[in-house]
Amino acid sequence: MGLRETKMERTRQLIADKAFELFVEQGYEKTTVEQIAAAAEVGARTLYRYYVTKEALVVDFVEEGLTTALAALVDQPDDLPLPHALHAVFESIERTIAANSGRLIALYEITGRTAALRARLADQNWHWRQALEREIARRVGGTGPDLVATLTAATTASVVEVVLQKWVDSGGTADVGDIARESLHLLRTHAIPVPTPAPS
Repeated sequence: MGLRETKMERTRQLIADKAFELFVEQGYEKTTVEQIAAAAEVGARTLYRYYVTKEALVVDFVEEGLTTALAALVDQPDDLPLPHALHAVFESIERTIAANSGRLIALYEITGRTAALRARLADQNWHWRQALEREIARRVGGTGPDLVATLTAATTASVVEVVLQKWVDSGGTADVGDIARESLHLLRTHAIPVPTPAPS
């Protein structure tokens, strides 16, 4: 990365950091783009070059983490057993948490108070799960998403969500890897009740 790109990325991160600070301090709805720009010591036009809307300050951050996690799976060798390949998703999420712990805790606080953001992030997560399903289907040799790929993607996405929520609930003090390993162990050992059909 060249000097110009490094400076741009630093500015982009600063804008997001200041935005999250204001969102937590005074609420997402009450925070204006002008306030964020002032806190980051940039003009509003500069801010819009990095983030086209206020919502993008939150959504882009989550999208980057999910995109990176999916890319980590895609990068795994095709002949690697799927359970091993899927570990790359959790390892990527763990790295994202380690690098952005304060912002993630703020994210959950903000979205907990903002219905519109919750809806937008739920839609984003749905699209990510669909992309994850397509990659899993490709790896298992299907011509398209099937029940195995669908359930595997849904389970993986749910574990990621649970790991993040449990980590946030701990105030960021819990070990993310431990939460992920315990969650996966419970699934492997069938400790999680699964509905069974009633006897006919």
